[in-house]
Amino acid sequence: MEREGDEVHLSETEATGGVKRQGVRYVLGFSLLLVVVAMSAIWILGSVLG
Repeated sequence: MEREGDEVHLSETEATGGVKRQGVRYVLGFSLLLVVVAMSAIWILGSVLG
């Protein structure tokens, strides 16, 4: 952290509070895929059995 008068300059790691993880993208993508498949299965089964 550097101060220049009233301004404070932070590095990217200091501003985000930690290290960025790339695995989060894969978890979110996989979760979205599972939700779409589950909702489609419920919709299809509801139409067939109803």
